[in-house]
Amino acid sequence: MGDMANNSVAYSGVKNSVKESNHGDFGISLEELRALMELRSTDAVHKIQECYGDVYAICTRLKTSPNEGLSGNPADIERREAVFGKNFIPPKKPKTFLQLVWEALQDVTLIILEIAAIISLGLSFYQPPGGNEATCGAVTVGEEEEEGETGWIEGAAILLSVVCVVLVTAFNDWSKEKQFRGLQSRIEQEQKFTVIRGGQVIQIPVADIIVGDIAQVKYGDLLPADGVLIQGNDLKIDESSLTGESDQVKKTLDKDPMLLSGTHVMEGSGRMVVTAVGVNSQTGIIFTLLGAGGDDEEKEKEKKDKKSKKQDGAVENRNKAKAQDGAAMEMQPLKSEDGGDGDERDKKRANMPKKEKSVLQGKLTKLAVQIGKAGLLMSAITVIILILYFVIDTFWVQKRPWLAECTPIYIQYFVKFFIIGVTVLVVAVPEGLPLAVTISLAYSVKKMMKDNNLVRHLDACETMGNATAICSDKTGTLTMNRMTVVQAFVSEKHYKKIPDPDAIPEKTLAHLLTGISVNCAYTSKILPPEKEGGLPRHVGNKTECALLGLLLDLKQDYQDVRNEIPEEALYKVYTFNSVRKSMSTVLKNSDGSFRIFSKGASEIVLKKCFKILSANGEPKAFRPRDRDDIIKTVIEPMASEGLRTICLAFRDFPVGEPEPDWDNENDIVTGLTCIAVVGIEDPVRPEVPDAIKKCQRAGITVRMVTGDNINTARAIASKCGILNPGEDFICLEGKDFNRRIRNEKGEIEQERIDKIWPKLRVLARSSPTDKHTLVKGIIDSTVSEQRQVVAVTGDGTNDGPALKKADVGFAMGIAGTDVAKEASDIILTDDNFTSIVKAVMWGRNVYDSISKFLQFQLTVNVVAVIVAFTGACITQDSPLKAVQMLWVNLIMDTLASLALATEPPTESLLLRKPYGRNKPLISRTMMKNILGHAVYQLVVVFTLLFAGEKIFDIDSGRNAPLHAPPSEHYTIVFNTFVMMQLFNEINARKIHGERNVFEGIFNNAIFCIIVLGTFIVQIIIVQFGGKPFSCSELTIEHWLWSIFLGMGTLLWGQLISTIPTSRLKFLKEAGHGTQKEEIPEEEFSEDVEEIDHAERELRRGQILWFRGLNRIQTQMDVVNAFQSGSTIQGALRRQPSIASQHHDVTNISTPTHVVFSSTTASTTVGYPSGECIS
Repeated sequence: MGDMANNSVAYSGVKNSVKESNHGDFGISLEELRALMELRSTDAVHKIQECYGDVYAICTRLKTSPNEGLSGNPADIERREAVFGKNFIPPKKPKTFLQLVWEALQDVTLIILEIAAIISLGLSFYQPPGGNEATCGAVTVGEEEEEGETGWIEGAAILLSVVCVVLVTAFNDWSKEKQFRGLQSRIEQEQKFTVIRGGQVIQIPVADIIVGDIAQVKYGDLLPADGVLIQGNDLKIDESSLTGESDQVKKTLDKDPMLLSGTHVMEGSGRMVVTAVGVNSQTGIIFTLLGAGGDDEEKEKEKKDKKSKKQDGAVENRNKAKAQDGAAMEMQPLKSEDGGDGDERDKKRANMPKKEKSVLQGKLTKLAVQIGKAGLLMSAITVIILILYFVIDTFWVQKRPWLAECTPIYIQYFVKFFIIGVTVLVVAVPEGLPLAVTISLAYSVKKMMKDNNLVRHLDACETMGNATAICSDKTGTLTMNRMTVVQAFVSEKHYKKIPDPDAIPEKTLAHLLTGISVNCAYTSKILPPEKEGGLPRHVGNKTECALLGLLLDLKQDYQDVRNEIPEEALYKVYTFNSVRKSMSTVLKNSDGSFRIFSKGASEIVLKKCFKILSANGEPKAFRPRDRDDIIKTVIEPMASEGLRTICLAFRDFPVGEPEPDWDNENDIVTGLTCIAVVGIEDPVRPEVPDAIKKCQRAGITVRMVTGDNINTARAIASKCGILNPGEDFICLEGKDFNRRIRNEKGEIEQERIDKIWPKLRVLARSSPTDKHTLVKGIIDSTVSEQRQVVAVTGDGTNDGPALKKADVGFAMGIAGTDVAKEASDIILTDDNFTSIVKAVMWGRNVYDSISKFLQFQLTVNVVAVIVAFTGACITQDSPLKAVQMLWVNLIMDTLASLALATEPPTESLLLRKPYGRNKPLISRTMMKNILGHAVYQLVVVFTLLFAGEKIFDIDSGRNAPLHAPPSEHYTIVFNTFVMMQLFNEINARKIHGERNVFEGIFNNAIFCIIVLGTFIVQIIIVQFGGKPFSCSELTIEHWLWSIFLGMGTLLWGQLISTIPTSRLKFLKEAGHGTQKEEIPEEEFSEDVEEIDHAERELRRGQILWFRGLNRIQTQMDVVNAFQSGSTIQGALRRQPSIASQHHDVTNISTPTHVVFSSTTASTTVGYPSGECIS
């Protein structure tokens, strides 16, 4: 026994493993259970039979009842947790604050600054031995005694500001990490599972499940623990996340009763006894083994993330899980269509995290790289000019020799120049960018929680802003998902409202009562209202609840029937699935005969009916002609009013006949007798039509994809406003859609889909595969100039592939299955379509917030770099000192990103079309604002710099000696510069050329606090900063001038907005994303983090080089062909397809030799210019 405890502790290394070495009075030990759960299929069955007898014996040893479950006694629960562990897998330790500080210190510019500051510090303490300073030329130092005391201040101040920056960055990372852990734990806490305790079916948080619990499993569940099946109906499990086996595994007591944690229930229902939880379950064991490897992996990942400054904080584990689950799930419904090739490729793609970095992230990385390069160039030129000027002036013009004792002073000058250069670089590199994205996304995610959007993947929030199409489910999303039966066709009569029970023959009523009671899942039930006067609560499947509600309206009690026929007594259950669109239950009667009850989509079930209950309750013949009559007179009128029609039927198998083959469902569910057809209404949510109108105004097409019939779907789509009178649109059924998009061989063709999707508004009677095909078709389409960005809603297990394929997948928080939630990017906690519109608003807001910040930041950058550069070249000293630049850049960057990234969204965001994936970050209007404000600020700064001493009648600060005290002149320049930035921050709130920049400013408290806070800190720096900040106190008059010049930016902004952008043809846009077609195919199969940005640029350059070379060759060949009079065919043959060019060039490292595959140009088209486009 002691051996068992040791083994377990060694294996898992987690506190939650065995605390005692005995069984804790249970007839089976943790070790035995673990050994049992490692067996599969028949091996497990033999082991159970040999060691325990059957699964009921295991229940007995675990002291639990297969029907009543555990008692729920707290002492018993505690004891079980002590012996078998809790259902909890400890998460990986978060990074400590110190680790994050260390990571922030790795930033290259900060390291350069630190080195420069340390050298500066060291030299300031170094006293050159003797030597007359005068002999060192015009490098005379300010007051001798002050130099020793104050020389160190600049170095120390730089180090201090570096510390500030590092702490701010680390704190941001830390709070981000904390937020995501909170989010993850919230998702985990919200996940509940159904167990039986004390004979009651209750839902408990997954973490509270213990060994010995009897859990009810049903279609769509993600199993939270390992267990052994006690009873199952048609149970099929997708075990691909554990075994990689993509086929569904059928679970039965005699062949394979083992249910494993982390697997998905794809069909059926059942009950299991829980045998392993937490670290002892199969998933837990894998996680524990991963524990060690995961850390190194994550460190590597972090390093790479740091490189690209991609701070999106997505939780790695989640992505891993998503990728794992996706691998097999994504592929299942596609087997038949795409053939093996696409299958393999998609599998590869699914197995790795999403290749496409978020569109915004890509654009920002590219922009940051471009700005960084420019900054590096400017800073290098600055340093070179300063050093050259100094050397030429000292040794050439003044003809001074290099004296050994003067060397430290010269070096001090060089260090000063180097610091100025680095400062220019620091100002030029927009390190606030990743911070702004992070803050903006983190803030949005937090606020979106209040708008019922639980964001699982950060970039989904921003992608949603670009959405051009939403494919929405009907039930529960557009409608209230509170089903009620409002019409019925029973006893050959069509009732427009629920009939009186006396109006229905007794026999028919008895069939209705039994049929609905047993042929609805026993988990569906109607409970009394929570509040007095409220509506009764519907638990379980909503359609089934509507049918149970019909029984209550007919004054019948379904619970009596269920008590009489418990779930175990059901002989066979064919559970509902989306293919057969029906559910059937077989009962065995006491005389040995069988009766089957069936319910499902009316058109489908009626086709299998050969009889119908007449007005007196007796069956009579039901011919195809009668069926057509019912469809025309009953079903179609119901459907046109937006009702879902369900047919209820039964069939008897008399005693004398041989027992049928129950596995052959098609033979069983046929020859039925129709009991009734009911019309179920699911009213449209009152707020949906308005939300859809907003979407359409915002340039987003809403499509409805539903399993309902076409008439119901069309009626609801009209009520919602998806279909508007006078519009050119198509409504299709799944089978028509499939017929239209496939060629003679049954293969899907993109061209065929392209003819349909732009006008398609409603897809009815659609299977999950149709949904996936539609989404894939829209995304892959090249009909419109912009690639479509598609959002999809889904709740069922089979919606997984479509949710994964979509750019943004929305799962339903209430009605959604665990599988759907796992595949999604955002969970709608209220299942409401209006929450999707809120997500669009937030997405667009993120994009605009980043653009606002960019507009502000780039104005600061342009002005600061030019001032530092020209100032340094003309006066040998930067007018803005290193510490001041750090204050302007780093502190204001961080604060400005916080202020501008937390602007709340407004309805006006929905008045414009989506930006599109290729829209540049900096529009021409923004470029006009940036350059316009830069001109104003440069004019003011240079006027103050070169004429300030005359205007204000003060001493000039230009050409000051090395350690001279700070001058009033330069302080005014610095102060005015900061004031202009502060007021320009208000200008930056609007990016589309709006006039009123103050609109809604008080809705954003953070913005107001930051602007005021920055102003107060600026007063402190100027008045009390003294030597460290190179500031001298200013008078009230000087302050008022600074503020007045700062406010000038607001007036100047009004002037700029009057100039129409269309007139300024010279303005360019900036910050384009990397085009999808610019990335070679090959790259998709490489590991995500491998391709760094510069490498991609380089490859793209190569491809364009090759393409250009190839075009020139082709054109030359065409010219030659014309000259020689030979055919053009040979010339055209040289032009391979784009795709083959991609394949051919990706692996060539340098364009020294060119090898092209000889692709024939049977599909090429000759253009008059001689170019060929394939």
